[in-house]
Amino acid sequence: MFGWLLTRMLPFVPMPLVKAISSRYVAGVTLGEAAGRVGLLNGQGYKATIDILGEDAKDAAHADGTVLGYQNVLARIMADGLDSNISVKLSHLGIRLNQSDAEARLSRILDTAAGLGSFVRIDMEDSGLTGTTLDLYRALRTKYPHVGTVLQAALHRTADDARALAAEGANLRLCKGIYREPRAIAFQSKADIRQSYLETAEVLLSAERTYTAFATHDRVLLQRLLELTQRMEVPRDRFEFQALLGVPVDDVLSGLVFNGYTVRWYVPFGEEWYAYSTRRLKENPKMASYIVRHWFGR
Repeated sequence: MFGWLLTRMLPFVPMPLVKAISSRYVAGVTLGEAAGRVGLLNGQGYKATIDILGEDAKDAAHADGTVLGYQNVLARIMADGLDSNISVKLSHLGIRLNQSDAEARLSRILDTAAGLGSFVRIDMEDSGLTGTTLDLYRALRTKYPHVGTVLQAALHRTADDARALAAEGANLRLCKGIYREPRAIAFQSKADIRQSYLETAEVLLSAERTYTAFATHDRVLLQRLLELTQRMEVPRDRFEFQALLGVPVDDVLSGLVFNGYTVRWYVPFGEEWYAYSTRRLKENPKMASYIVRHWFGR
């Protein structure tokens, strides 16, 4: 109850306190802070994917700044020898301002990544960008083999997308999906979304050339995915598990690492930490309560 009340009071909570609470979810404001967090995770046997916080570029200058930011991230990954890749949102590159300009910006990031031997994940956003994202991914794969994208199990179309992409040998992150989508195009119940996730996972694992990243914090789903990969005898180099930094599923993931599975944390950082942090805390009120008590307890 305390955590729920706190999330409703977030607009009135002093920003330093929100920042202290959110430090579990956000690696920091600067690239140096993010690199340091990734280094710690690597030392514990985890891989990472770094994300610069932000969506929907305000103008071309904002979108160009995002490109430079990711180029700096890629350079830092190489310089520090980090086991990490990057994840990029098309709206952060200005795709809603001008699609061709956004595609050119993404190509600049991919060129930098290719030169450094790094991988780039094109994030999936709301359903208005699903078709555009998948089309662009397909177009870019011919030139940039080290690029992947995301499927959201909540969408009705995902089963068909998965079958088509699996036949092409795609590199995909599979998540439930966080966007509120209409009933006409998306499953609404947790049970239906979980079932869609498992069915999609089986499609992807059945395709030998497809690499799948299972992004979920659902403990039941994690166990069933593990059982699925074992039943299908899928080699461990064809899939991995992923989670958002700070989500309390560390015990399960550390067990997976101990047993030789690949686990990757999604590590966000940047100046737009406040909006991201409040969203995470609203999704997980219990975490807000825990962190506040711990913070004041010190």
